[in-house]
Amino acid sequence: MGQVEQVRRFNRTVAERVGVLHDRYLGGARPYGQARLLWEIGDEGTHDVRSVRARLDLDSGYVSRLLRALERDGLVVVEPHPDDRRVRTVRLTDAGRAERVLLDDRSDALAASLLDPLDARQRDRLTSAMAEVERLLTASVVSLEVLDPDHPDAVYCLRAYATELQELFEGGFDPASSLLPDPAELRPPRGLFLVARLHGEPVGCAGLKLPTGAPAEIKRLWVSPGARGLGLARRLLSELEERAARDGSDVVRLDTNKALEAATCLYRSSGYTEVPAFNDEPYAHHWFEKRLTAGPTQHHGAA
Repeated sequence: MGQVEQVRRFNRTVAERVGVLHDRYLGGARPYGQARLLWEIGDEGTHDVRSVRARLDLDSGYVSRLLRALERDGLVVVEPHPDDRRVRTVRLTDAGRAERVLLDDRSDALAASLLDPLDARQRDRLTSAMAEVERLLTASVVSLEVLDPDHPDAVYCLRAYATELQELFEGGFDPASSLLPDPAELRPPRGLFLVARLHGEPVGCAGLKLPTGAPAEIKRLWVSPGARGLGLARRLLSELEERAARDGSDVVRLDTNKALEAATCLYRSSGYTEVPAFNDEPYAHHWFEKRLTAGPTQHHGAA
């Protein structure tokens, strides 16, 4: 069976077993879409509608229709943000919180009904498989976008990166002392800056310098702690290598600190070879290169 057909069979089985095909999800008063949105809004206060829509990856028109149905039933309040009337916010009413509690109880009962017919070993297998599927599906919805290094999402990632290095490096990390690339070096045609997003939120970044007559250089590769384990660092690295090769570079290089052991392992397993220092970066302990052109020393990083 092909991979595409297997995915389709899995989707059909899940949709049937969890009841999303019914007009009244879990025996409640509304279909799955409304119930899922109600649960996502949660009972922790007021939310920006755009952030809720981004987390669910839904069309704005469809979300508006779902919200109107929930508002009509007295379950949510949708109103302009007090500081910016162009931004809509949503919160649950008392009736909405009560229905969400009922939805949680029935969801627990559905989960139990999936597990009850299985023995202990099968339950462990099923829940372990679900965790793996969840991880891989989450990885599949991460998007990569080239942004200006001054874009708010890029700035957020770079600040988070610096904060983490401050905690990890012996003696801390001072960006002013590091060989930070000039923003112009990370803008086309001299380079680029990639930002990874998950449910609309920035969760990773990496920069690529493309100097004329010199090897391409990868800078500021970072993944948010909450998004680690999704293979995102390797994906960012591979994407920058492909872009460097398309630009005509046959070698890409980078430097890293000895405290970043996971990063060092990633580079080695991705075909990078340690070389003598090629810059005066005060925070670097290791310098690496990788040849991008085909040849006997070419590595394909399939770790």
